[in-house]
Amino acid sequence: MIFGQDRNRLRRYYLQAWRKKQAGEALEPLENLIATVIGQHPEYHSLLESEDALDRDFTPEGGQTNPFLHMGMHISLAEQIATDRPAGIRDIHRQLSTRLGDPHQAEHQMMECLGLALWEAQRQNRAPDEQAYLECLKKLAR
Repeated sequence: MIFGQDRNRLRRYYLQAWRKKQAGEALEPLENLIATVIGQHPEYHSLLESEDALDRDFTPEGGQTNPFLHMGMHISLAEQIATDRPAGIRDIHRQLSTRLGDPHQAEHQMMECLGLALWEAQRQNRAPDEQAYLECLKKLAR
């Protein structure tokens, strides 16, 4: 894992990628992917232009969505779709994108399955179950 468990380092990388994109600087491939996802989320732009984002906690109890988790899930999905792993995810994304008319909205639906797979894995202290994840995604595409 590129950042391990260092939340501030990961968040700083997001801020750096966004700043470089805004300044028109050259981006590394991962920075470009992050900046693209940030660009799709204007509701987070002001947050990412402030160092306050580094230490802030985003809790469901406070009615907040963690923007870093949300964007990280988009990034995970982008990588899964690009590599078609688990096998078939690329076609599912294409089907959902066509039906919804928007690849970004398709990813939002797919996040429900990704979140469930990650939650189950964490709860059971094991790796995510790819087959259960894929089955959840297939249900979305039907």
